[in-house]
Amino acid sequence: MSFSNQLREESEEIFQGIFKHPFVEGLGKGDLSKEALVHYVKADFEYLNAFITIYGLAIAKSTNREDMRFFHEKMEFILNSEIHPHRNLCNVAGVNYDDLKGFSLPPTADHYVGHMKSTAQQGSMGELLAALLPCPWTYLEIGHYLKDTVQPDFTHPFYEWITFYSKEETDSVTTELCRRLDNWAETVGESEKEKARIAFVKSCQLEYAFWEMSYTLEDWPFSFQKGGY
Repeated sequence: MSFSNQLREESEEIFQGIFKHPFVEGLGKGDLSKEALVHYVKADFEYLNAFITIYGLAIAKSTNREDMRFFHEKMEFILNSEIHPHRNLCNVAGVNYDDLKGFSLPPTADHYVGHMKSTAQQGSMGELLAALLPCPWTYLEIGHYLKDTVQPDFTHPFYEWITFYSKEETDSVTTELCRRLDNWAETVGESEKEKARIAFVKSCQLEYAFWEMSYTLEDWPFSFQKGGY
């Protein structure tokens, strides 16, 4: 069994918890509050900005142009493609997407970004890949789970969100990150793989916590001024 498949198998309980989370179930039912949608988009916009910087750190750790090109392309995917599911949620909520940009991250999202950045800065390429992987992987499986269980058509309010995360382009991101992580794992010892395993599982836990943060409208005890992360 490949290293990435071992990580996925170990995290099965977390993945199943994500599928059954009220926010994800709300996406399937087409029934989420405006407040939850807005809270999610505000946080996810800034989270994805941080995700782009992690790809930048991956470029800095790369030793050949093929790797550099791959991570650069993934930055372009976030910048140019991953705005579409955000716009779907904003349209349902009846809000302007631009009005939701530039807010401080809630505590859970702030912690998640800190975990990814510290892992990327201090860890190996394998640890960086392992910390990144749960985001596209869980979203890919959520997309397929909702597509299979709900079978939405064009009238479903979150049709665009569900189909975006179940399409081939999203699948290719996860597949390639898994391939790179597996190739790395074949060249290192057990202690290095254990560090990557911890990074992966922690990111899976934080993916679940991100949905919970969005659904419960988690925020800081005292408000921040608008201004981003």
